[in-house]
Amino acid sequence: MTSEQADALLRQLFDAAVAAAQPQRVIGTFLPEPVGGRTVVVGAGKGSAAMARAFEAAWHHAGRGKLEGVVVTQYGYGEPCRDIQTIEAGHPVPDDNSLLAAQRILALAQELGPHDQLVALISGGGSALLCLPAGGLDLADKQTLNDTLLKSGASIAEMNCVRKHFSAIKGGRLAAAAHPARVRTLVLSDIPGDILHLVASGPTIADETDSNQARQIVTRYRMALPDGLMRWLDNPDCSAPMPDDPRLGTAQCHVIGSAQVSLEAAAAQARRSGYDVHILSDRVEGEARDAGRVHAALALQIKDRGQPFTAPCLLLSGGETTVTVRAKGKGGRNSEFLLGFALDIAGRDGIYALAADTDGRDGTEDNAGALCDGTTADRIRAAGADPKSLLAGNDAWSAFDAAQSLLVTGPTRTNVNDFRAILIS
Repeated sequence: MTSEQADALLRQLFDAAVAAAQPQRVIGTFLPEPVGGRTVVVGAGKGSAAMARAFEAAWHHAGRGKLEGVVVTQYGYGEPCRDIQTIEAGHPVPDDNSLLAAQRILALAQELGPHDQLVALISGGGSALLCLPAGGLDLADKQTLNDTLLKSGASIAEMNCVRKHFSAIKGGRLAAAAHPARVRTLVLSDIPGDILHLVASGPTIADETDSNQARQIVTRYRMALPDGLMRWLDNPDCSAPMPDDPRLGTAQCHVIGSAQVSLEAAAAQARRSGYDVHILSDRVEGEARDAGRVHAALALQIKDRGQPFTAPCLLLSGGETTVTVRAKGKGGRNSEFLLGFALDIAGRDGIYALAADTDGRDGTEDNAGALCDGTTADRIRAAGADPKSLLAGNDAWSAFDAAQSLLVTGPTRTNVNDFRAILIS
């Protein structure tokens, strides 16, 4: 098999994973029943605009009546809708539009009465995009918080635990604001293990954490937060509605897409191509470069020992790794994962890999991720760069740019987090 053939196969698997998470394929199954009053659709996340468009089309096709609402998504991820307004905003650090969208969404929820319903379309990325500072905090405080969290090395679950305690809309507060209206939430999950109160920091789902846990996370990762943010954690108002809060007693939530569903779709595509395929996990976490080395060790064990699987085969995994930022390089967790992987398989034939974010953007650059094989490290060196130094400098994007191995897909308008595929031929 040539590198070009391997790359084409891995890209087919990524495309199958992304296609399985497209809202229009599944959202019609989860339409709520109409009510006597208003049906208001709100949403936040990288997939929220695509979810809104798919929901609107399915709703009207079923003859369910009028709709209205607002969703917020990342710049470039908008979709035209007839009844639902889309606001594009900053990610991963919120901006003025994030604040504007959150204010409009909360105001809509607060207008609803017992004969109305709120439909929340939630996907990964919503934590930054739906930004409404609590108490006396402001947008600058939330920007500082998000920037600190992103560089800390904390997991996505830990980051979202902290975020919801500084928010006036997350952690079930949006659902509480809509009470006594009926609340129905549809989720594209980007959280390992599909812990729903952590997806986009759970704006319509009761919290299962408390301020002590948030403080412990801040301390564990030695986050240098300003005094005003730390004082807020001591304020009783920072606590979010808990599962026994009666305002959330009738709220319902449904997962319409997840990493596991996408992995299974990619596995089916691999089997159609004639390969044995093994899903390792849908919840891989930890330092990206370390996870890359573990995946490389497994690939080499298969290649050299025929354990625990025999070649040829494909390995798939999902989840969300983290990057502890120590330098000012460019890249994201998928490219950092893959650079760690590439260094450990350097010089070996017959091992190929892809790692990419299903939302189409890895880190702050325009690539979804990258591809690699046993020649990648040498190609980086041939371009005049040192792959080990680039990894140490959190500059995996530059490494794969030098090797001409970046994977650029553009916005996918969905998000079920990381996707990794490894071919051992």
